[in-house]
Amino acid sequence: MALLLPLLAAAPTATADQPRGGGLQQAFTAAAERYDVPREVLLGVSYLQSRWDGHRGAPSVGGGYGPMHLTDAATALASAPRSATHHAHGAEDPRGDDARAPKKAAPAPPAPPVADDLPARLRTLERARHLTGLPARELRESPTANVHGGAALLAAAQKRLGLPLSRDPARWYAAVADYAGAADTATARAFADEVYAVLRTGAQRTTDAGERVRLDRSPGLRPDVATLRRLGLPAGERGPDVECPRGVSCESVPAPYQELGDGDYGNHDKADRPASQRIDYIIVHDTEGYWDTALKLVQDPTYVSWHYTLRASDGHIAQHVPTRDVGWHAGNWYVNAKSVGLEHEGFLTAPDAWYTEAMYRSSARLVRYLARRYDIPLDRQHILGHDNVPGTVTSSIRGMHTDPGPYWDWAHYFRLLGAPLRQTAGPDGGLVTIRPDYDRHQPDYTDCGKPGQPCAPHGSGAVRLHTAPRADAALVSDVGLRPDGSPATTGVNDTGARASTGQRYAVAGHEGDWTAIWYLGQRAWFHNPARQPTAVHATGWVVTPRPGRSEVPVYGRAYPEPAAYPQGVPVQAVSPLPYALKAGQRYAVGLRTRGEYLWATTFDPAGHKVVRGEETYYQIQFGHRVAFVRAADVTLRPSGR
Repeated sequence: MALLLPLLAAAPTATADQPRGGGLQQAFTAAAERYDVPREVLLGVSYLQSRWDGHRGAPSVGGGYGPMHLTDAATALASAPRSATHHAHGAEDPRGDDARAPKKAAPAPPAPPVADDLPARLRTLERARHLTGLPARELRESPTANVHGGAALLAAAQKRLGLPLSRDPARWYAAVADYAGAADTATARAFADEVYAVLRTGAQRTTDAGERVRLDRSPGLRPDVATLRRLGLPAGERGPDVECPRGVSCESVPAPYQELGDGDYGNHDKADRPASQRIDYIIVHDTEGYWDTALKLVQDPTYVSWHYTLRASDGHIAQHVPTRDVGWHAGNWYVNAKSVGLEHEGFLTAPDAWYTEAMYRSSARLVRYLARRYDIPLDRQHILGHDNVPGTVTSSIRGMHTDPGPYWDWAHYFRLLGAPLRQTAGPDGGLVTIRPDYDRHQPDYTDCGKPGQPCAPHGSGAVRLHTAPRADAALVSDVGLRPDGSPATTGVNDTGARASTGQRYAVAGHEGDWTAIWYLGQRAWFHNPARQPTAVHATGWVVTPRPGRSEVPVYGRAYPEPAAYPQGVPVQAVSPLPYALKAGQRYAVGLRTRGEYLWATTFDPAGHKVVRGEETYYQIQFGHRVAFVRAADVTLRPSGR
């Protein structure tokens, strides 16, 4: 990482020009006047970093505080969650294929960053303290002070670059590009371009403190991009094999494909997708660790792999595995063989180690690029969280991962994807799409720290599912997670009674402010009041058991029938999960697919084979995770009939 150049401006005294109180919008106005920075530039930079939220003084996963994301990673590290080997969580085999011995993760992760070794980009709050004279604690905890700190940094950068403190936002491009502390021109340019995209379109929202903030749009704004060369950064051009869209910063950090001896190899499989197999899914993960840790792990040939990692501070992307090849990331071999995996720097059990807007936007650009390239629909049947991937067999259900968890903002993500989650039918549509107001919807969760300990109040895109239309009714039971039939809990990692934003379910009833859906073979109720709805009406296709069938089996993978396997490829069992789709119940259909299995157990990809059968399956939204049913077992019909 390149260190930022020293500031030229001298720090004022500790009592000089202290920021006054008032609302956040006023704070942006006051800071703009104090430091001669255009207010819209302050608003745009802040929106890209935090969407103007203060997060109650808690740091982001990138060590940034407040609306301007002033970084004090040394303080953040002192109270941060311990970095974990993400794919060592639970009992999940990330490869998810019993044709090989389970792939175990590295025994211990690399050590987290050491405070004394932190680059300047992770210590901007210290510089803001010198420039403003404000105490570090105030800069971390007071949104008003934080805005002044960010304004001071932008003004100092403008002076250092030999540019005037102009009121014209077009002349601040280089200072904006400098703000995130990028190590190369490509990354700095990508950050600045996103800020100016926000300035052109405008934005408005209610912050986590309940304040309404607005940035008026400037559609004709054209920044002076030629000033970028004043940063003196290396080009940082991407390699020819990097698969990323224009407008994002992307580099290659290859995962090793290496023979380890005794027939073992790592950490992914060579393939020829989409010629060999169609790519149907994009899987959203969080790293449960820091950027540097994730990059070290994915370069370990004895570990596992995914295709991309995204950095929280600025949305920078590293590609590890070519999309034509198969990563070991989802814990389900059928899904791995037909997906691309994206890891996002973050911690699901630390809701206030928040995801930055820069990372959300960069991720959305990458997903749109991949979706166009591989003809993947932009919906929650194809854009899955790791927590939506099913266990392959009954014994694997309890070990499946639960990231990115209830704090990932799916509604905002799909707006950025250009596919907002809207109502598509009237009350008779037969389906609902889960869509609570993320910021206002704050269900209680536990186990973010110690077992049983309440999590901090936080917006969530998930609704709770009860056995009856009452808040005091027990949560529904997931027999795959709890064979004894006991109810689910409010634990942040317990997906047994949870429906997430964007997921579609067949309606099973209404009573007052409550709506019932078919879920894991039972009727499940969630609070859905008209004054603050948590779902919208939808329509589509559903499946139900064929006439004469009391129930049909549900599967975690869509494998071919035995007759489809050629000589030399062992038949893979299609064993049902411990659930059943019962007569009278309906489940929303995601996609139709033929049974398919990738036989890849040798280092030499010449020995790999794709087995395709005649048996077809429907992917359905069965619980919080998707599942598969045989087309021959069910009837397909419109949801409103």
